[in-house]
Amino acid sequence: MFFYLSKKIAIPNNVKLKCISWNKDQGFIACGGEDGLLKVLKLETQTDDAKLKGLAAPSNLSMNQTLEGHSGSVQVVTWNEQYQKLTTSDQNGLIIVWMLYKGSWYEEMINNRNKSVVRSMSWNADGQKICIVYEDGAVIVGSVDGNRIWGKDLKGIQLCHVAWSADSKVLLFGMANGEIHVYDNQGNFIAKMKLNCLVNVTGAISIAGIHWYHGTEGYVEPDCPCLAICFDNGRCQIMRHQNDQNPVLIDTGMYVVSIQWNHIGSVLAVAGTQKAVTQDKDVNIVQFYTPFGEHLGTLKVPGKQMSALSWEGGGLKIALAVDSYIYFANIRPDYKFVLVLCNSIGTPLDPKYIDIVPLFVTMTKTHVIAASKEAFYTWQYRVAKKLTALEINQITRSRKEGRERIYHVDDTPSGSVDGVLDYSKAIQGTRDPICAITAFDRTLIVGRESGTIQRYSLPNVGLIQKYSLNCRAYQLSLNCNSSRLAIIDISGVLTFFDLDARVTDSTGQQVIGELLKLERKDVWDMKWAKDNPDLFAMMEKTRMYVFRNLDPEEPIQTSGYICNFEDLEIKLVLLDEILKNADLPNKDYIIHFEIRSLRDSRALIEMVGIEDASQFIEDNPHPRLWRLLAEAALQKLDLYTAEQAFVRCKDYQGIKFVKRLGNLQTESMKQAEVVAYFGRFEEAERMYLDMDRRDLAIGLRLKLGDWFRVLQLLKTGSGDADDSLLEQAHNAIGDYFADRQKWLNAVQYYVQGRNQERLAECYYMLEDYEGLENLANSLPENHKLLPEIAQMFVRVGMCEQAVTAFLKCNQPKAAVDSCVHLNQWNKAVELAKSHSMKEIGPLLARYASHLLEKNKTLDAIELYRKANYFFDAAKLMFKIADEEAKKRTKPLRVKKLYVLSALLIEQYHEQVKNAQRGKGQGKNSEATSALAGLLEEEVLSPAGRLTDNAWRGAEAYHFFILAQRQLYEGYADTALKTALHLRDYEDIIPAVEIYSLLALCACASRAFGTCSKAFIKLESLETLSSEQKQQYEDLALEIFTKHTPKDNRKSELDSLLEGGEGKLPTCIATGSPITEYQFWMCSVCKHCVLAQEIRNYSFCPLCHSSVG
Repeated sequence: MFFYLSKKIAIPNNVKLKCISWNKDQGFIACGGEDGLLKVLKLETQTDDAKLKGLAAPSNLSMNQTLEGHSGSVQVVTWNEQYQKLTTSDQNGLIIVWMLYKGSWYEEMINNRNKSVVRSMSWNADGQKICIVYEDGAVIVGSVDGNRIWGKDLKGIQLCHVAWSADSKVLLFGMANGEIHVYDNQGNFIAKMKLNCLVNVTGAISIAGIHWYHGTEGYVEPDCPCLAICFDNGRCQIMRHQNDQNPVLIDTGMYVVSIQWNHIGSVLAVAGTQKAVTQDKDVNIVQFYTPFGEHLGTLKVPGKQMSALSWEGGGLKIALAVDSYIYFANIRPDYKFVLVLCNSIGTPLDPKYIDIVPLFVTMTKTHVIAASKEAFYTWQYRVAKKLTALEINQITRSRKEGRERIYHVDDTPSGSVDGVLDYSKAIQGTRDPICAITAFDRTLIVGRESGTIQRYSLPNVGLIQKYSLNCRAYQLSLNCNSSRLAIIDISGVLTFFDLDARVTDSTGQQVIGELLKLERKDVWDMKWAKDNPDLFAMMEKTRMYVFRNLDPEEPIQTSGYICNFEDLEIKLVLLDEILKNADLPNKDYIIHFEIRSLRDSRALIEMVGIEDASQFIEDNPHPRLWRLLAEAALQKLDLYTAEQAFVRCKDYQGIKFVKRLGNLQTESMKQAEVVAYFGRFEEAERMYLDMDRRDLAIGLRLKLGDWFRVLQLLKTGSGDADDSLLEQAHNAIGDYFADRQKWLNAVQYYVQGRNQERLAECYYMLEDYEGLENLANSLPENHKLLPEIAQMFVRVGMCEQAVTAFLKCNQPKAAVDSCVHLNQWNKAVELAKSHSMKEIGPLLARYASHLLEKNKTLDAIELYRKANYFFDAAKLMFKIADEEAKKRTKPLRVKKLYVLSALLIEQYHEQVKNAQRGKGQGKNSEATSALAGLLEEEVLSPAGRLTDNAWRGAEAYHFFILAQRQLYEGYADTALKTALHLRDYEDIIPAVEIYSLLALCACASRAFGTCSKAFIKLESLETLSSEQKQQYEDLALEIFTKHTPKDNRKSELDSLLEGGEGKLPTCIATGSPITEYQFWMCSVCKHCVLAQEIRNYSFCPLCHSSVG
C-alpha cells in the first residue's frame, strides 16, 4: 500500500486548524479552527476526458462556505450522515447543529450550557442519537430532532472522549487521566476497561483518540478487531469488543494527536509527530495499520503541527489538518486476489491447495512461486494442450516427481538435488523475513526485510548470488532479460539495480551488482516491457512515465494500475473504479496507451509517406513498428513493402495474405480483401456486391458466423439458393436463439432447417408436449431420437406418450421401467405380460417394500392386487387385520378387513386353478386340474393358515357381532348358540371377551350350567390380574347362590357343547346348526345358510357377495 500527498488548500489569514471531518456519503469536508473559524468545503472532479478517471482527474472546490456563529476556537466537528447534519462546538461550550438547505448550510439548533466546554460528540450508527460529553463530567444524550433523552453528571471526573458501540447499547467514556469507562446506553456504569497497551508505562498520559468502526460496510473478516484506542504516547490497542481480553497491541513510536478507521474498517490511520533522527525538530507523520496491527506504511507530512485527520468515503484519500492548511493524500491500496491458474479467457485450469500463506506471488511461463515470510513454494505447472496418451502417462508420472517444492529462505539450495514438498520448512522461523519476490524465465529474486536480495536459478532452484541494498523492498520487478531489477521500497522510492555489472567497491574488492543512478519518489507501480529490456512504465502520484534507457518521456495523467506493457502499448486498469461497483465492470475502465515511438511512427507514415517512414523504422527497428508499416503499405496496395515488413515482424499469416493478394486479378478485388483484413466487414461486403460477387459476400459472412446476414443474402439473390446452405443457416440461427433461451424463435428456424434433435429440445423447454408428441409420431420407427423424446415424457410424468415412443423404437423394457418409475403399475404389468417379460415379480417386490418403508401398507396391497399378486396382497391384509384386532377397534371394521383378506385368498385359489387349467388344457378333466392347482398351491404357499383357514378371522368376528346383536334384540337362546361357536376362535378374539359374552348370554338364557363353565374358564385365565379374577369370583358367587349351576334345556345344547368329529354346518345368518338337507351355500366363501333364512337376504351375511 502506498501513500503520497496530492493537494494542499490554504485557510485564509493563516488561521490555525483544530479539527477536520469528511462526510463519507456526500463528500463535504468540515474544518474548525481558532477565532470561530468553521468552513464547509467540497472537492469535485470535473473532466470530459474519458481516460482521466479516479484520482487522476483534476479536482476543484465546488463548495467553499464559511459558517458564522462561533466566537471561540472550534474544537469538535462531527457529521450525522444519515440526516445530513453537521454538529460543531467551540471553546465556550456553544453547540450548533447545521443543516443543508438549497445548497448552503444554515443554523438549525443552538445549545449552550454556559458551565463547561464540550470535549467530544458522537452520533450513533443509525444517526438517531448524539452523546455530548463536557469537561466537567456532564453527559447529555439527545435525539436527532433536538430533544434531550437523558443527562447525567459524573462527579469528580474530567471527560475528554466518547464513542458508541455498533448496536448503540454501549457507551465508552474516555477520562482526562487516561482511564476508559464502559456505560450502558441509559448511563449506568458497567465496568472499567482493561488497557493492556499501557502495561509498564509511567508518567501522565492522555487519550489521543477512540474510534469504534460500526461495521456499516461489513468487516474484513469474521470477528475482526474494530475498536481502536490510542494514547498520546503512541501506545494503541485494537479490540474486537469492549470486553476483549486479548486485544491487538501496537506501539507506534510517535506522539499521537488523532486516529480514524477508513470506510470499511480495514485500515487505521494514526496521525502525530515523531522525533527525526537527523534533525532536532519533530516530523509530522501518519502511520497506517491493519486491524491486526500489521504496519502498512508511513506518510511524511510537512508543516509544524498536525492537529487532525479524516478519511474520504471511498478510502482512497485522506485529509490532514496541519497548521493553517488542509493537505490531501492519495492512497494506492494493494488489491488482493486469489491464486487460481487460469487461461487467457479466465477458465480455471489447475487449482492448488498449499499449506503456506501466499503473501507474495509471482509467475513465469513455467512456474508459479508463492512465498510466506519464512519460505517459498515453487510449482512447475503444465498447461494442457492436445496431448497423446503417451505424453499424458509421462505427465502423471512426473507429476509426483518434484513439480512442487518448498525452500526455507535461510537455506542455500545448490540446484542439483531436487527439493522436497516438506511443509515443516514453512513453520521454521527466520530473523530476516521475506518482504517481496519476483521471477522471470530462469531467475527468481527474493527480497528480505534487512535489504538483502537473494538470486536463485530456475527451474532447478539454486542460490546464485546475494546482494545487499540499504532499503526494504516493497515491490520487485525483473526486466525481460533478467539483467536489471527495479525496486520500489516501502516509502515509494524507485531504484534500479544492475544484477550482472562487476564493480570495484570502496575497499578495492570486486563485487557483482551495481545500484544505478536513477531514483524516483512517490512511485506506487511499475512494469517492464515484455519485449525490450530497456523500456519500462511507472506510476508516480497520478502520472505515468515511460522510460527508455532510463530517460523519461513526457508524463500521462492517470491513476490506473499497469497491467501489461508490450508491443509499444501499455494496458492500464482503473481498479479503484471497477471495485466501486464490482458487479458491473465497464470496458471503459481498461485503457490502452501508445508510447511515443509508436505515435511518432504513425504520424510519420501519415505525413511523409511509406518510403521515408520505412527508413526511419529501419533505423529504430521494432516488430510493432514493422507491423504498422505493413498495415500502411497494405492500405495503399504496396504489396512489396507490405511483404518485406511482414517478414521483418515475423507475421506468417500476413506474408500468406500478401501472397494471396498478389494472385488476385482485379484491383477492386484486392481492395475488398484488404478492407476485410482490417475488419471493416460492412465495407468489404458492399464492395463484393458491387462486383456482383454474392458468393464472396456470403463466404465472408460465413467466416464471421453472421448467419442472419447469410440468410438475408441467400434470400435476396436471384437464382436458386443452395438448399443445404439455407438449411445450415436456419439451424445456425436456431442455435443462436436457443443459446439465448429464446425457444419460441428457435423453433421457427429449426422447423425450416428440419433439425429434429434441437426441435425436440425446444418443445421440451417450452413445455409444448403436444408439439413433442406430434414430432414423435412423425418420426419413423427405430429413429435414434425416439428414446430421447420418451425420456423427456418420463421426466414430466407423461406415461402414455413415453410408452408409445419406447414401443415405437422397440424398447419394451424401457417402457416397463418408465411405467414403474411413474407408478403406473397396472400398465407395467400389462406391458410385461404382453411382451412376456419375466422381471415383473422383483419389480413389484421392490416397489412394495418401498411403500411399506413409508408405512403405506394399503397402497402396497392395492399394488399387489392390481398386479394379480393376490397371495402377497392377502398376507399384508391379514397383517393389517391382526393389528387392528389387537388395537380393539370396532369389531365391524376388523371383520371387514378379515373378509377382504379372505376374498384375496379366494382370488389366489382361483388364479392357481386357472393357471393349471391353462397348462393342462384339453388333456384332463376339470377335477384333475383343480387338484393339480391345489397341490401346486400347497408347494408354493409357505403360510398354511392363510390358505386353509382364510375365513377363520372373518367367522370369528362375524359370530362375535351376531351374538351381541341377537342378545340386544332379546333372542337370548339364539345368542347363546352363536356365542358357543366363539370357543373355537380363542386365537383370534381374546378369551376374556369370548367367555364374558358367553357367560352373559348363558345367564340371559338361564343356562346356568354353561354360565358356570364360562366363569370357571374366566377365573382360570392367566391374562387377568388378581383383582379382575376376584371381581369375577364375587360375581359368580352372587349369581350361583341364587341359581343352581345347571342347564334347563340340556338336550338342545348338547350337540353344540360336545362338538366332535361329525360337526354339523352352521348357519351364518342365525348361528344355529343346520340339520336339514336343503340349505344355501355361498359361491364365494362356501358358507351355509338355512333355506328359509336366505330369502331375507340379498347378500351373503359373511362375505357380502350377492345371493345369485
